Amino acid sequence: MEAGNQLGSTAHPSQTPAPVSGHAGTLGRHLARRLVEIGVRDVFSVPGDFNLTLLDHLIAEPQLNLVGCCNELNAGYAADGYARAKGVGACVVTFTVGGLSVINAIAGAYSENLPVICIVGGPNSNDYGTNRILHHTIGLPDFTQELRCFQTVTCCQAVLNNLEDAHEQIDTAISTALKESKPAYISISCNLPGIPYPTFGRDPVPFFLSPKVSNQCGLEAAVEITAEILNKAVKPVLVGGPKLRVAKARKAFVELADATGYPIAVMPSGKGLVPEHHPHFIGTYWGAVSTSFCGEIVESADAYVFAGPIFNDYSSVGYSLLIKKEKAIIVEPNRVTIGNGPSFGWVFMADYLKALAKKLKKNSTAMENYRRIFVPLGKPLKSEKNEPLRVNVLFKHIQEMLGGDTAVIAETGDSWFNCQKLLLPENCGYEFQMQYGSIGWSVGATLGYAQAVKDKRVIACIGDGSFQVTAQDISTMIRSGQRTIIFLINNGGYTIEVEIHDGPYNVIKNWDYTGLVNAIHNGEGECWTAKVRTEDELIEAIAIATGDKKNSLCFIEVIVHKDDTSKELLEWGSRVSSANSRPPNPQ
Repeated sequence: MEAGNQLGSTAHPSQTPAPVSGHAGTLGRHLARRLVEIGVRDVFSVPGDFNLTLLDHLIAEPQLNLVGCCNELNAGYAADGYARAKGVGACVVTFTVGGLSVINAIAGAYSENLPVICIVGGPNSNDYGTNRILHHTIGLPDFTQELRCFQTVTCCQAVLNNLEDAHEQIDTAISTALKESKPAYISISCNLPGIPYPTFGRDPVPFFLSPKVSNQCGLEAAVEITAEILNKAVKPVLVGGPKLRVAKARKAFVELADATGYPIAVMPSGKGLVPEHHPHFIGTYWGAVSTSFCGEIVESADAYVFAGPIFNDYSSVGYSLLIKKEKAIIVEPNRVTIGNGPSFGWVFMADYLKALAKKLKKNSTAMENYRRIFVPLGKPLKSEKNEPLRVNVLFKHIQEMLGGDTAVIAETGDSWFNCQKLLLPENCGYEFQMQYGSIGWSVGATLGYAQAVKDKRVIACIGDGSFQVTAQDISTMIRSGQRTIIFLINNGGYTIEVEIHDGPYNVIKNWDYTGLVNAIHNGEGECWTAKVRTEDELIEAIAIATGDKKNSLCFIEVIVHKDDTSKELLEWGSRVSSANSRPPNPQ
């Protein structure tokens, strides 16, 4: 099932809201009911004096579970991970000190088109419009600093400092987030959540989000021109990008592949959105660091359909893709651009792909070419006894762990490249944050994703440098009874930065990572740790994690050489370094 499909083009348009309890007729109860109605069951929070009364009302809602996080940044990352699995997420923090702390995570969610409802407990309503200076501010009587910061990273902002229009503002902010698939900001004065008010006295009217319907003339014209081009092409290919998710077009993309026989590749940031068990799947298209034989097939095609792409300096490997615009059909969530020619707006991706599938002839030429040149990858050599563990050997064993009941979370860094090479079985989840690339994202995202998807065991691959940024919320994973397996890859520094531009700042203080997690565990909850240096130790640790400790959080510290990187990172790093170091253009 596509993440977010439970919302679809309408968010339960005709259903009666689930029965809820709590103190009738209050803003706090209304917000809790709305969160339940849109599919939120877990809210990630950090308490602060301005949001405490609001938290009481969220706790009073039996269908909501409040997950207390160690810091606001991780609460935001957790809401991001939760939204990837459930289609929407929510977090609650306090005014300014909490808001400005969570804002980096909200910016990341914005970049990834994730509807996260960011709720902030704000100042007492009586303090607005006065000359008073409050704590948790920068010492000025102007309370708009936080709002102004959030305006750039959310699609809608609501500041609730009176009850008259609070109902309308909450509903507008939430529905806008769902419609635009972007975060929304709601600030609620700390003295308002528990005051009865008539507009909150009855059950809220269920949301109705108007379905987006393509302009029929534009859709027909776009399909007709595209079909003419592709039916004349000799070896066309399909490439799926990250915006397949926000366009809710994953099923339509597969239907097109089935109908045409074209090979399908995925952009790196779209991994997990295209079924890799599909018989036409040829791998990741990532320019010079593509999966073997995939890049050659895509770049030698005489026509390529990119569905939902993002072409940035990272996904283009320092602007080095060998793609020609005149051969490309770029399908955005609401626009189709055909080569250097026409661009059709208000044509929605799923509509377009489904209509196109009915107009195209079967053409398996490119797929047959791929099968002719394909040579299976060599397997990593088995390590000698007591030989230091190599990263490619680690990922050979992670590959063997994957199934339909698992999900992979890949941290920013070399895990991007190593996880990219994993072949995902049917229904195996996969998430990473490539557009924003915030190191430390995966700890909070793993917490949120695992909280949302109870039927999958999450396997998180995290570098030591990234882990040091957000390590605390291992605590929340244990407290929440999660059974994630975390592979902490300890190579002594920021390896991805080393390959872009090395310097002493990329070396970090080594921690006893298993010792740290044991201290956090402190005998409360289910947690098991291991430190491995060889393949035999790794095999034993995986056997325990998937056997006796299958219901525990398992933390496996994998110690590898500081220069043990994927060949893809070496190539990618040099190209990104070259792009970063371009001299200024002549004036």
